[in-house]
Amino acid sequence: MPRTQEISLNLGPQHPSTHGVYRSILTMDGETITQAENVIGYLHRGLEKVAESCIYAQYVPYTDRIDYLAPLIYEHGYVGTVERMLGLEVPERAEYLRVIMAELSRIASHLIFAGTMAIDLAGTTAWFYCYREREKILDLFEMVAGQRMTTNYMRIGGVAHDLPEEFFPACRGFLESFPEKMNEIHQLLTGNEIFLARTRGIGTLSGEKAVSYGVTGPNLRASGVAYDVRRCEPYSIYDRFEFEVPTGQHGDSFDRYCMRFAEMAESLKIIEQAIAGLPEGPVMAKVPKVIKPPAGDIYHMVESSKGALGFYLVSDGSARIYRLHIRGPSFLTIGVFPEMAKGWMMQDVISILASIDPVLGEIDR
Repeated sequence: MPRTQEISLNLGPQHPSTHGVYRSILTMDGETITQAENVIGYLHRGLEKVAESCIYAQYVPYTDRIDYLAPLIYEHGYVGTVERMLGLEVPERAEYLRVIMAELSRIASHLIFAGTMAIDLAGTTAWFYCYREREKILDLFEMVAGQRMTTNYMRIGGVAHDLPEEFFPACRGFLESFPEKMNEIHQLLTGNEIFLARTRGIGTLSGEKAVSYGVTGPNLRASGVAYDVRRCEPYSIYDRFEFEVPTGQHGDSFDRYCMRFAEMAESLKIIEQAIAGLPEGPVMAKVPKVIKPPAGDIYHMVESSKGALGFYLVSDGSARIYRLHIRGPSFLTIGVFPEMAKGWMMQDVISILASIDPVLGEIDR
């Protein structure tokens, strides 16, 4: 097969389909990608270093800014890490409220995924439909926390305050209407022959390679590996709920897309069970005004919308955080992108990148 002169092409950091300030240097033989190089760090804000100047409670708002599309899950992971270090028991009602809010956050994040993947592949209508449904979730967040994205709702020992009475009818209304709307979005895309042609068989990632790169979350499960932190290493009260861990068969862009819809359906089940079983009681434990965990270190994981999210926390026994490291799922997933891009054409690279759903706030931190 004749070869042409290879050229280098910058995809990003200002291209709208890079989902933030991400840059990939593509080496191309004609229209075929022969090599891709990740260039990250444009959004680096030093969020792990910032922790060293914070007392433990002060860092909760910073977690919202790591993955700003699923902020409550990051809050859940951080406060859970500190609580484990303190040996603190969280009130039952607070645990249920955390699960409700975290799963709503997961659905909101997956809606962003579906909408941006649609518009990356020129499907404008589906983008509007996804954002319409996400707005309903953000309305619930605003009702509870006064903020739509950076909520700062969870606290070490519980949550900031109980849910307002008007939350429950609004949430039930969303739970009742969303399955039909979700299927409407799903069918709008999966029934589109252009969308299918640009996703089926594109960017296949095997389960073995995904595991070797540390890929987790929907991208791993789309490759047939049924690993979900909520099921395999339960935290909070997730072991009390009935839900499935869906998996794919082919590990291509289409499977990764379908995985998010399957997971939104499971999140709905969890929220419904949590609301039905919501106990009475306080929403905050008795926490010292000055939190001083014993000297030592701890690692705690939760399942974010992007995969396994870990917090490694080191205490020197003082009131300030000594060291903090965050295991970001998108950071590890973007590492396999150059492997996935090789051999495909430029339009396929857009589909592959959209299907792995990276968020640059978490990659760069």
